Amino acid sequence: MKPYVICLMHASLDGRTHPSRWRPKGAGTDWFEKIHDELGGDAWVIGRVTGSEFAKGKPYPETSNEKFPRENWLARRDAKTYGVVLDARGKIGWGRSDIGGDPIVVVLTESVPDSHLAGLRGEGVSYIFAGKSEIDLAFAVEILNRELGVKRLLVEGGGVANGAFLRAGLIDEFNLILSPAFDGARGSPFVFDSTEADGDKRAPLAAMTLESTRQLGGGVLLLRYLIQNDAARQ
Repeated sequence: MKPYVICLMHASLDGRTHPSRWRPKGAGTDWFEKIHDELGGDAWVIGRVTGSEFAKGKPYPETSNEKFPRENWLARRDAKTYGVVLDARGKIGWGRSDIGGDPIVVVLTESVPDSHLAGLRGEGVSYIFAGKSEIDLAFAVEILNRELGVKRLLVEGGGVANGAFLRAGLIDEFNLILSPAFDGARGSPFVFDSTEADGDKRAPLAAMTLESTRQLGGGVLLLRYLIQNDAARQ
């Protein structure tokens, strides 16, 4: 089964997501974790670039004498919440097994080397396979549901990961924390983005409904949209 997927992001009025660049400074930047907790996901997911910001280790050795089957390997199945990271080619050396107490689950493709799998196992980092050379997001969320009981998944960026979920027609709800600030310059990531290869692809959105608007204080708004995807276009 597919989990209920909620995308949660915090943005300036021009849709940028790096608060350190916003002006005025500090506009509502303490709300993200509060809303994250309110939404009560069984797991949250981020992309490789964002995941790298949490890593404490160095890349794992490039070669290994060990061979591993391309089968899901889960160090823990009893956590309340999991931190899921998309790392198709196995670039991140973690140096840790959790983020904020949430066990890490890495989504890989079968193209990763055995040495990377050895590194993950050695640090107690769970991993699942969701494709030969490219991640199939629909398959990945199905595995999370089946193997770990994830029924409510929070997609929390960056923009390329968010955009991939959007174009795959997997997002059921979008929660946007909107701060009274602007970035106003080039080079900062957006809420939704794509790789150059996916630049011409469009999301299969059929309708969006504004379910609620909530004032969080200090001019910060929480906008909650329900999303209807067009199954015929997926």
